[in-house]
Parts: sequence; structure tokens; C-alpha cells
Amino acid sequence: MPINETVYDEYSRSTVSLSDRAKDISIWMAWSSHASAPNSEGCAQNAASSNSNQSVKTIGTLLFTTAFAAAITLRGFAASGPLPPSHLTSDLLERTDLVFSNCYPSSFSLSDYLRDPAHLQAPAINSPAPMFGWVVNDARNNVLQTAYQIQVASRLENLQNGRADVWDSGEVISDESVAVKFGGAPLQAGSVYFWQARTWNNGDPSSYSAPKAFVTGTNLLPHGTSRYPLQKTDEAPKSVIPVSQQINFLDFGRAAFGRLRLTVDSPADTTLTIRLGEVAAGNRVNQNPGGSRRFKELALPVETGLKTYVVTIPPDKRNTGKAAVKVPAYAGEVMPFRYGEIEQGEVAVATSSIVRESLHYPFADDASAFHSSSQVLNDIWELCKYSMKATSFAGVYVDGDRERIPYEADALINQKSHYAVDREYSLARFSHEYLITHPTWPTEWLLQSVMLAWNDYLFTGNLESARRCYADLKAKTLLALGDESGLISTRTGKQNKALFAALHFHGPELRDIVDWPQSGSAGVGKEQAGETDGFVFTNINTVVNAYHFHALQLMSQLAGALGEPNDAELFSRRAQQVKASFNGNLFAARRGIYVDGIGTDHASLHANMFALAFGLVPEDRQPAVVKFIESRGMACSVYGAQPLLDALYQAGAADYALDLLTTNSLRGWAHMIYAVGTTITLEAWDDQFKTNEDWNHAWGAAPANLIPFQLMGVQPVEPGWKKFQIKPQPAALSQASLTLPTIRGPIQVAFTNQPGVRFDLSLAVPANSRADVFLPATDADPHPQISLDGMHIETAKANSFVRLPEIGSGSHQVSVRYPASATAKKTQLPWLGATHSTDSPMPQAR
Repeated sequence: MPINETVYDEYSRSTVSLSDRAKDISIWMAWSSHASAPNSEGCAQNAASSNSNQSVKTIGTLLFTTAFAAAITLRGFAASGPLPPSHLTSDLLERTDLVFSNCYPSSFSLSDYLRDPAHLQAPAINSPAPMFGWVVNDARNNVLQTAYQIQVASRLENLQNGRADVWDSGEVISDESVAVKFGGAPLQAGSVYFWQARTWNNGDPSSYSAPKAFVTGTNLLPHGTSRYPLQKTDEAPKSVIPVSQQINFLDFGRAAFGRLRLTVDSPADTTLTIRLGEVAAGNRVNQNPGGSRRFKELALPVETGLKTYVVTIPPDKRNTGKAAVKVPAYAGEVMPFRYGEIEQGEVAVATSSIVRESLHYPFADDASAFHSSSQVLNDIWELCKYSMKATSFAGVYVDGDRERIPYEADALINQKSHYAVDREYSLARFSHEYLITHPTWPTEWLLQSVMLAWNDYLFTGNLESARRCYADLKAKTLLALGDESGLISTRTGKQNKALFAALHFHGPELRDIVDWPQSGSAGVGKEQAGETDGFVFTNINTVVNAYHFHALQLMSQLAGALGEPNDAELFSRRAQQVKASFNGNLFAARRGIYVDGIGTDHASLHANMFALAFGLVPEDRQPAVVKFIESRGMACSVYGAQPLLDALYQAGAADYALDLLTTNSLRGWAHMIYAVGTTITLEAWDDQFKTNEDWNHAWGAAPANLIPFQLMGVQPVEPGWKKFQIKPQPAALSQASLTLPTIRGPIQVAFTNQPGVRFDLSLAVPANSRADVFLPATDADPHPQISLDGMHIETAKANSFVRLPEIGSGSHQVSVRYPASATAKKTQLPWLGATHSTDSPMPQAR
């Protein structure tokens, strides 16, 4: 039974908690292609009561699908037409009506905030003409928005009475739903506004959305970027272990940036000793954790009586310098810790209500979900997803706790991973724009500003930031460092004050980096190799020019979108020149691989993986380049793992990519989890590769985006997810399900995979979007059987995939079968025995 996501959303809000929604729909989709007819309301009740801790393994029954469908139908949510728009955004912010009090969500209104901004915080809109967006909702399949209407009022009652006294767009014939510019007179600073929208879907009108309020800031600027205040979440310890009569040991289960709060009942004035840290030594906090792992011992004066105390964290000189991002005063200083100790003095006291005030950017934990037949992969996903939330404590993407400094390379991985786990775009945009005027020294990382800008547009469909930063972005392509061949260099005397001014760069010089750390720097001794795979630095650097080519390509597309055709043509022409020069000067034809630069015969992993990742390798050269890449292993840092795995998936080397994703070797995310014991991704694979590494680096969390975008293959094709592709590359993975948040609403994808036998895919496409679906094919059978929603279709194979273009919105089931090899197995399903026993175990973790 097809179930539209909007119908499910209505069901989940009325019947189950939001935390259950993503997992339940993923479970439903994983089984939907094998469902039978519903049999009882009892099954429906069972489905409705499933809780967020259940997994596919514990449910383990085909009846879940029918129970879920029955619950939807019996509860009357099976609507048949347009539903009101939801998830309204103003300048990319959805929770514009949420007011915080000392970082905690409160019941205060936006008007209360305007009266007391010193004690309350709210996400102010900083533009006099914000961009509006919404999710189109419709219970039917193959739905596109054909028109919209927006109404804005100065008072809620005005909207309720049909009086849009600020702006009424009227009916606008358009499919735009993610970036509609306010068209009234400029909004006033420090004011509260209310707005609502309705849509026409396939020509049929919906009713208006629920009204949404927002407040404008005190200094409105064209293209002004908005962001949320920081938020605190109270977390109780997972365990409290008495170590002695004086000492209790606390374990919060995972690390977070925060501070400790506790209630103490004391018969006399006394002092408690509080110890906080990231690393444990048995049932004690490790007081000498090494490197940049954190430990603090603090004295807490306690007065007579029952009182609640917050343990004040003193600023750390290492991360509060001139270049560091400071935690806002309203939030108070924080530190990363998982463990704590409370030691009593001479006076015995009673402690209660022990919590960690964890600080983070607002984050929707239930916006995304992933589950697969590999428990290792599931654990890696959860590690990387949580790292996005935990490392957002500064309100800007920073490199980690040691420095708390934004870097473009960190921000790029952070941006992509954050997009993959939450429908939140403002933090990435703010961080990118911060780095435009606070650039760092590595050549390649300046070029990544263009990649950040492109991703901002691609994932949101909103050009405001690119328009604001356009002149700066042109400078970030580093065309000024090019020679007559089009290749660029920082070593040929072209760095000058004019270039630095255009880049907002205040350092002494730009330097090529390739990867980090390098030998003899950042805690790596000169006798150690570093993470560059022996890269030989020359005047013309292969990695730098791969980035330069990619930046030119993206800049050409941005220029075209912004209505700058001359610039678009210039950047495109220069990109083709660079590609020709790159392949003419940096490719070693006899060896079939790329060298590190002009003037050296050394070929590193990096020279080849970046060339492959950025589309510089012609198709006939790719097999040799992939073979070389596979011979080098994970000879790169956690930062380098992002382009390495991107390159492998783009070249179709999914088996090796999955091996690297799930490896339990020293250079892998499983090692971080099971051997090191971290709960936030590390700065390096292990302490031995960077002795001063910290344990809270978001640039180590690439699988948060690699799993949905590459393994599951869900990527935007047109800006704002107007069109996207689903191109799973499962390798030997037998099952996986994904809920991916997007600006147009969640995309759900689930597959069961029997390589060479059959591949079944369930998907839910948001309204007002469409998808190109690619199914993995095999060369063993030239005549696979392909079906879409139960109907046989004819389509051609290409490059190991079967393509089904232009799949419309709604729920669909797609499958490809290979009759020649599947005859003996056609009655078996992944996870179940031949008799379909619901008690059969899941496959072992890969």
C-alpha cells in the first residue's frame, strides 16, 4: 500500500513521537515491496506503538508493513489531494518563532524577546526582504506545485481575518517553493511579522499553512544572513558509580561540550572538588589524557542548605586567542567531557539532579535515519551524525576544541555532513561567509570557498549568499596565480598585496598543503611521514590544480545562475584549459597514473584521488588510476578520506569503498569507536598519527555524508533538490534504509540486495520534485527483468546501471531481477529463511 510522506507526517504527529518517525518509515520502506494485505487493527496498534529503540532486527516481521498501512488508513489520514504547506522557512530558518531563555527553549513570545533581548535569545531575520520557502504536501503521486500565494501581516489576527496588511503576493504561477523573495515594502527592524502560504498542486489549491512568526534584527542588510542562538540540552549521567565514600564517578555515555550543574544539600559551608574529562582510567577521570584531550579539576564552594550550582568553566588560553571563535556570553564557557567526578570535602553532603548542560546549535535528532545489515556501518553513521551536533557548540564550524578556529577544509566536510543529517542550512552558510573574510593560509582551502558556495546553492536553491559574495568568490578561484598554460602556482612570484586584499588574507604567504598533518609539523616529528603519502611539492602542484579546475567549473555554474554569462563563459573556458594542461603535463602515460607535480616522478595517492574525485581523469584512464589508488590503501588523513571515497564511488569502485568505510584497521572509523573509544570523531585516525590531536573534530565525520550521498547514492541534480538522483552502490551490503532531510522534505530510500540475483528498491519522493533512479546491474545477464510499481518496463543498461528517469513524487517500488541466476532463490528474501520465518536472524555485521 503506497503511503505518501505527508500522510505519514500527519499520522506521526498524532500517534507516535517525532523521535519514532524516521525509524518507523525506514522500517516500513525496507519491507514495503514484500507486504501482504492488512489483517487486523491489532497489527495497526502494534505498529503505532513501536518505539524509537526498536530496530529492524527486533521487529523482524513482514506484518510491520501492513500494520503500518492499516494504522494510516484506520486513523483517517489517507487524504486524497493537496495538503497545506509545512516546514515554512524564512531565510532558511524554520524555527523562527522559538525564543530561548539562557539557551533553553522557552514559552516566551517574540514580543517578549524584543522587550528583553538581554536575557532572551531569538533567531532574528537580518534582511529587509527575506526569502521564504516551504515543503509542498500532497497525498497523491506525481505532484508538482503549479502556483503559490504568500500573505504577510503585522499581527496574527490580521492573517486570521484574511487581512495581509504587509504583503500579499496573490496567486503566482510558479513551481518555486524553496526560495521566494519577499515582495513588499522593506521590513522594519526590530519588528514581529506573521506569514502563511498556500499552494496549487497540479492545479488544485490547498488551504493555507499554519501561520509562522518571525522577528527582524536591529540592523537589516541586503542579503543579510540569519542564524539561530545556541541551545542547551540537559543530560543526566548514564551511570553514577561510588568509587569511595567521598568520590562518585559519572559517565554521561558520550562526550559533549558543556558544563556541570548539580543540586547540593549541605549541613555546613564546604568545598567540593569537581573533575571533568574526555578520557577515563577505570572508574576515574584520566587526569593526564595526553595530547589535546581535555581534563579540568575545579573547586566548587558550597553554602549551607539546599542549593543548585553551575560549575563555571574558566577560559582556556589555547582556544580563546585572537583567531578563535568565542562562545557567546549568554551561553557561558564550556569544555568537552564525557566523564566526571564529584569529591566531597570534610563535610558530608547529599548531591542530586546532576546534569550536563550540553551546548549545541539547534539540531533535529529525528530528521535523518540510517540502518543497514552492517552493525559496524550503523555505528559509524551514528558516530558521525552525533559529531555534527556535538561540534556545533560555537555557532560557527570550528576545527575542534584545541584551537576553535574555522578552516575552509573543516567547514566543507562539516557542511556536507550537516546537510545529510538535518534540514538545517544557516550554520553552514554563516560559517562559509565568515571564512570569506577570515581565510586561512592553505592554497587548496581558499579554493574550497567556491565549493562551499556551490553546495550552499545546490542544496538550498537559494542564491542570496552567492550573490552577496560573488566578487570575493571570483578572487577565490585564484586565477591571479595562473600562467599561460592555465595552471596555478604559489611559488612563481605572483603572490602580492593586491591578491591578498582581494582574498581578505592577512598572513605572510599562501602555502600548498595537500593533506594534514605533514612531516615535521602539528605534533608530527620530522622522522614521521605525515599524511601526504610522500607527496613531493613542486612549483606546479597536482592537488592544487585539481582544486583549481573544480573551483573554475563550479564558478562557471554559479555565474550562469546569477545572470553573469560573460563570467560563466570565461570560467568554463579556463577550466577546459586547465584540464588539458593538467592531463598533458601531470599524467605519466607509461605508468597510467598522475604524478605529484611538474618536475617529479613521484606519484602519491593524493595526486590521483583528487584528479579522479574532480573529474579530471578521462574514462579510458580510470581503471589504471583506480587500481593505483587501491594499492595505496588509506594513505591519507581523515580529511583526505572524504575525496578518496568520493573518487572511488564516482568511479564505481564500491566494493573497495565499502571495505574502507567499514575497515577495523588502524586507519578507519571502526577503530575510533571500538579501539579508541571516542564518541565524537577524531582529528586524526589515531594519536600516533598526530600526538596533539583532539577528540572532537568534525572533519573526521565524512561518513555522515558519504553513506547517504555515495553508498545510498542520493544526490541533488538541480539546485534545491528540484531534481535528484538515487544511485545506490551497495557492494555486498544486503540491506539498508535511509531517511535524508532536504529543503523540499525528507527522501526515503530502502533496498534489499542479492548481488547477481535481484535488487529491490523502495523510495518516497517529496512532492514538487522528481528523481532519476539508477539500479545496479550486472554483466552476467544481458536481459534483466525491471519493474516499476509492479509494471514491467524496458530500459537499457549503461555503465553498470539501469536508469529510470523522471520518477515523480510519492511512494514507489523498483526492482531488477536476473532470471538466469535467480531461479533457485526466487522465494527467499534477505534477512529471512526460505520459509519466511520471522525469527530468522539478521546477517552478521560486515
